[in-house]
Amino acid sequence: MTTAAADFAKRLDRTAEETERLLGQLLSDTPLPDEIARPKRLMEAMRYSTLGGGKRLRPFLVVESAAVFGVPREAALLVGAALECIHCYSLIHDDLPAMDNSDLRRGRPTLHKKTDDATAILAGDGLLTFAFDIISRDEVHRDPTVRLLLTRALARASGLGGMVGGQMLDLAGEGRFGDREPVDVARLQQMKTGALLRYGCIAGAILGQASQKEYQALDDYGRALGEAFQIADDLLDVEGDAAALGKPAGADAALGKTTFVTQLGIDGAKQRVRDLLARGDSALSIFGNRGDVLRATSRFVAERKS
Repeated sequence: MTTAAADFAKRLDRTAEETERLLGQLLSDTPLPDEIARPKRLMEAMRYSTLGGGKRLRPFLVVESAAVFGVPREAALLVGAALECIHCYSLIHDDLPAMDNSDLRRGRPTLHKKTDDATAILAGDGLLTFAFDIISRDEVHRDPTVRLLLTRALARASGLGGMVGGQMLDLAGEGRFGDREPVDVARLQQMKTGALLRYGCIAGAILGQASQKEYQALDDYGRALGEAFQIADDLLDVEGDAAALGKPAGADAALGKTTFVTQLGIDGAKQRVRDLLARGDSALSIFGNRGDVLRATSRFVAERKS
């Protein structure tokens, strides 16, 4: 392992550990002011699906994009925790029988298999709404306008024009609502998967009150990273090992999903990833060596095995 790769791995692990610890504190059984009670079954379900696993890539993107501007780590971790709550809620709901009907997530039974559908739905709802509690806190930034911009961007990334809308397009492409609808894979990816990854990058720019040019650079990088992540995910579904993935391989093919691999082929998809890495590197050039960790993140995304 090269020095740069080892440093990246340490930073990724550190952020994952800090995010895990912070989420554990945030998801305690103790009610906050204006909360009446935190039901035990609900909290246990939310913790089950949020703690104890995952690379925490999205919080890592927030922390490292914010570090480019010297933002306090504690503030970036809070924003990363909010983003991770959105991500984990989406996984809970995606796994439900009405959606992807998955039995395994991160090597463990999915939440609805561990508990029941109703508990899983409410745990996802709880994480979704709790994300906006976290991101609106005074500790995130002293300027309420910055907190407002972060909140609005998160809502748009996760909502009807982002992740949720992308999930609807994905289901329509499977033929869930009648005949299969034509799928624009690039647009679908930008919404369903890419929007939250892009948010992880632009959140650092918002926290750091970046210039328009700096914001645009992280936006461009985030878009390239998001697409590269999805293509790598599509390739793993074809070539990956279920034990390493922590979920069944070949799930996309079984559901008849249109993916980058089905459209471009394996070799074409791999070339597209290489092109996206070059695009991301170009976008980060404005930051010089301050962008090195984000460059390493792109390689990690492209070469991951799970």
